[in-house]
Amino acid sequence: MRSLRATFWIGVYFLLVFSPFIILLVGPRPAGREFWREFSVALGYAGLSLTGFQFIPTARLPFLSDVFPMDTLYLFHHRISLASLYLVLAHPIILFINNPFTLRLLNLVTAPGRARAGVLAVLAMIILVVTSARRKELEIQYEHWRAAHIIFSVVAAAMALVHIFGVRYHTANPVQRALWIAMPALWLLMVIYVRGIRTIMLLRRPYQIVEVRPERGDSWTLALQPLNHPGMRFVPGQVAWLTVQRIPAAIREHPFSFSSSAERTDRIEFTIRSLGDFTSTVKDLQPSSCEPGQCVYVDGPYGVFDLDQSAAPGYVFIAGGIGSAPIMSMLRTMADRDDRRPVLFMYGNQNWERVTFREELEELEKRLNLTVVHVLEDPPEGWTGETGFMNVEMFDRHLPENRAELVYFVCGPIPMMDVVERALLRLDVPLSQIHTERYEMA
Repeated sequence: MRSLRATFWIGVYFLLVFSPFIILLVGPRPAGREFWREFSVALGYAGLSLTGFQFIPTARLPFLSDVFPMDTLYLFHHRISLASLYLVLAHPIILFINNPFTLRLLNLVTAPGRARAGVLAVLAMIILVVTSARRKELEIQYEHWRAAHIIFSVVAAAMALVHIFGVRYHTANPVQRALWIAMPALWLLMVIYVRGIRTIMLLRRPYQIVEVRPERGDSWTLALQPLNHPGMRFVPGQVAWLTVQRIPAAIREHPFSFSSSAERTDRIEFTIRSLGDFTSTVKDLQPSSCEPGQCVYVDGPYGVFDLDQSAAPGYVFIAGGIGSAPIMSMLRTMADRDDRRPVLFMYGNQNWERVTFREELEELEKRLNLTVVHVLEDPPEGWTGETGFMNVEMFDRHLPENRAELVYFVCGPIPMMDVVERALLRLDVPLSQIHTERYEMA
């Protein structure tokens, strides 16, 4: 059923995105305009349409987040952004090759306003993609990047629309004019939903910080309690976006996996490792009474990386570092449900002292049908367990004979996950049995 819904929404998305391209190519061609000129315009239309609908994958719309993994939606957003830039760039390049005289339109001093708007749209698109792809190398703080991302997205779309309506060759056609009025209206409605309606909904469901608990591995567990509402139901493995001590319309929201049991709604927890601009400040947060400016807002739950969607005779959990957070939510939930199905948890860390949840995992081994295999890059003296990095031989030693029947949940750094997926496939684990979450998705 989920695959059918996924196919349906993918079809709807591409129909919306490429409708301007299709209408332009099959519609009547304006007099005196050759094929290559019109083809370049069609590519530009497709590029703008892709740019405008980039809101969809990242808007966290329930009908999509219930079907697609969140990391897949964000990866799709990144890849499609590159495609939209290539299409937008192809428009002037083909135009210049076909008619070199049009190069004069690059002169922002003498070019008409519609051409200047087009140039500004392309420049904004280039800045968008470059700063997104190279944010860490450029050392741009996450919040600053998000603000710039929003600004340049609006500039790119607005200038492109000014360019289209300024040229007027195709907007004189009633169908195309209606299309280019309806599409920006739809983009605006999505912005109103994300920045307006959803903000109002979150303001009605605040949380207060009740504990900030230190964990091994330079990690901290942020415990939240609902204030004047019944709390949130989630399934183990899902994620939420947190806005801490700011209004939910602010751009400073960050995604984290639930680490607490899904059986509790009176208290939810997120375990966060100090890795970046925001995460390094979690340890400084203090329990608060949710006075103005002190509340936490939780937008979620989202994602299909969840235990309840994957009934199986047993599970294999594979995590690296703080990728153990959603796994702990699954294990804690299984313990609260007295779920005795066999679980193998292979957990990679740098060293023994950085194994987050180490003591609790020992207790869970007593309560559950759980086997924990620690894999250490730098083991202590006398260590007899697994060392180095996870590989095919290591999995072959520990996976049971019915490995193809089990369901696998993998979460951790992207390079580790790529290695794990390839190793499992080599051991004849069906791809459909492997569920992943790349927690660097944002």
